[in-house]
Amino acid sequence: MGSCYSKDMTIKRLDHVSVVIEDLAGAIDFFTTLGMTVEGEMPVEGPWVDRVNGIKRVQVDIVMMRTPDRHGKLELTKFRHPKLVKIEPAIAPPNTLGLRSVMFTVESVDDTVARLRATGAELIGEVAQYEDKYRLCYMRGPAGIIVALAEELF
Repeated sequence: MGSCYSKDMTIKRLDHVSVVIEDLAGAIDFFTTLGMTVEGEMPVEGPWVDRVNGIKRVQVDIVMMRTPDRHGKLELTKFRHPKLVKIEPAIAPPNTLGLRSVMFTVESVDDTVARLRATGAELIGEVAQYEDKYRLCYMRGPAGIIVALAEELF
């Protein structure tokens, strides 16, 4: 697939994915165990945040995590105000509408699964192999999100 860049292109890059969580320390531990590093941490509030969210008196704590290759970022957001809105079911299955998962390429699926289980993460289904190309699995991470893991076999 070739480059399709044009002067009128709308997207410059995918900047980051944001995850709203309850346990900020637990989420930092999970993603640090996965190999990400904390890039920055700060409280955020004010009229501009209220306008962007369409919610009054927003107060959040944000931690920006970065992948080892420095190309991918994940924003962990903990709302102090207003209180969190729960979805039903709280632990949604993989076929739930909406953002499905965040996938990371890892050195070893087995080692990564073992390390993440130590943080309380759960394996969804089982580790499976796709042809002679990948070993793949889904893990249930902080706030019930699905983290996909892929080990390249080539």
